[in-house]
Amino acid sequence: MNRQDYRWEIQAKGKTKDIVASLLKIRGIKTTLEKKEFLYPTDPHKLTLKKLGLKEAEIKKTVQRIKLAIKNRQEALVYGDYDADGICATAILWETLYKAGLKVLPYIPERFTEGYGLNIESLKKLAKANPKLKLIFTVDHGIVANSKVDVAKDLGIDVVISDHHEIGKVLPKAFSIVHTTKICGSAVAWILAREIRKAFKIKDTELKLGNGLDLAAIGTIADQMPLIGANRSFAKYGLSRLNETLRPGLIALFQEAVIKSGTIGSYAVGFLIAPRIKATGRLTHAIDSLRLLCTKDPSRAAELAIHIGKVNGNRQKIVEEVVAHARKQMKKDNGEGVIVLADESYHEGVIGLAAARIVEEFYRPVIVISKKGDISKASARSISGFNIIQTIRKLGKLYLEGGGHPMAAGFSIETKKIALFSRKINQVAKKLLTKEILTRRLKIDLEIDFNSLNWDLTSELKYFEPSGLGNPTPTFLSKKINILSAKTVGKDSSHLKLVVREDKTTIPAIGFGFGNLFGAISPDKKYDLVYNLEEDSYNGNESFQLRLKDIREG
Repeated sequence: MNRQDYRWEIQAKGKTKDIVASLLKIRGIKTTLEKKEFLYPTDPHKLTLKKLGLKEAEIKKTVQRIKLAIKNRQEALVYGDYDADGICATAILWETLYKAGLKVLPYIPERFTEGYGLNIESLKKLAKANPKLKLIFTVDHGIVANSKVDVAKDLGIDVVISDHHEIGKVLPKAFSIVHTTKICGSAVAWILAREIRKAFKIKDTELKLGNGLDLAAIGTIADQMPLIGANRSFAKYGLSRLNETLRPGLIALFQEAVIKSGTIGSYAVGFLIAPRIKATGRLTHAIDSLRLLCTKDPSRAAELAIHIGKVNGNRQKIVEEVVAHARKQMKKDNGEGVIVLADESYHEGVIGLAAARIVEEFYRPVIVISKKGDISKASARSISGFNIIQTIRKLGKLYLEGGGHPMAAGFSIETKKIALFSRKINQVAKKLLTKEILTRRLKIDLEIDFNSLNWDLTSELKYFEPSGLGNPTPTFLSKKINILSAKTVGKDSSHLKLVVREDKTTIPAIGFGFGNLFGAISPDKKYDLVYNLEEDSYNGNESFQLRLKDIREG
């Protein structure tokens, strides 16, 4: 009677008494130093450049170039990106450079006309409009923009690259390169800003909106960086700053999203805050999200937050429309292979989100294509065990350009070749998509004794926060558990509220989306439960409960 056809995969065999030690081992945290850094992450202010893989010489060159620009009254631009990480990175570096005395403006490209990263035509227009523009800082991009950096140089503009993406075969001929793959784009920008503040003797207290650590946390979580090592430092300390943020824009955004300061964790960032920041870049122009982060005016912040909330609501509606259309198309589907969906009605800005939703619903690799004239845009999402970008690259002659990684990819394709591409990719995928790969998996850390569940364990599990990629919320299995009571709660009775017991241990449990199982629950049977252990402060009463992940008859 489990909720979905999951295969349970227990990461550690047998029951264990030392739950924390086992959880650390499962996450690859083995040495004493690794354990210390995981449980007590280093403050980002104390992270060394060497540890982060950043070159001190490149940062010193950057600082000297900033000083020269200020001396010669040259002007600069922070050229960002339209996703949450890029927008946050732009705000972080722009605020620090401006405080240092550099005449600098932020710039976010428009997704549909300029595309990702430096745009050659935009560079030419910017240089023509402002002859004093002699310095551009890229944030969250630029490490493979070789030809575009060359164009900037020809225009008499030096480029400082700050990025975290994988390098190409040859580095761009930039003035300096501040690059590491260990942290996200906004974290790289934060470290660069930290070093600039040191060089210009700027105290954090002099930055009225804070030093940007709150934004670096948003970027780290939004960009789905593994929350171990340095990323864990940015997430943990940045979330602390985020809960105390002085930014009127973020405070207004919290109000619009009905988020309470002091309770914000990685879930709120990943599913409530970051999607709103990204929404403008998907549908309109991400400059509005940048304005929200940087404004000092509470009334302007409120206006922008309301606007962004509406854009995000529109984004959600458009995604729902694509998914609903996909469901109709799936009625003609044979239930095998890669799902390829193409339509003129699919909005280019949300096809990646739609693909992710369809993967979640049907658990198969998905490619959603926005048809537009002769050239269409595609976004792909995959499932564990099926390398989507590798599969797409086997059909290199059928698409124009693209990139990605094993779980996600994007590419452009001639509209007339979509049908052929769909047939060919499924010919390739047929041998690769085995029944094993197409089976959903639920990863469980440990099977534990139900009597181990207490306040002490709840307190110890707090050290595993914030959770996310690379450090999932600890998930447990307990077998042969009695269900004392059950009721449905929530809109449409979609959730299941239980009281469960083994021996003398009685604990409440909540199963979101489990309401359909209510009729199958029997007090005469025992059940195996998969769950997270969490605090529950409903109505001001402090307790802990189980958040169900799955349930089967024991």
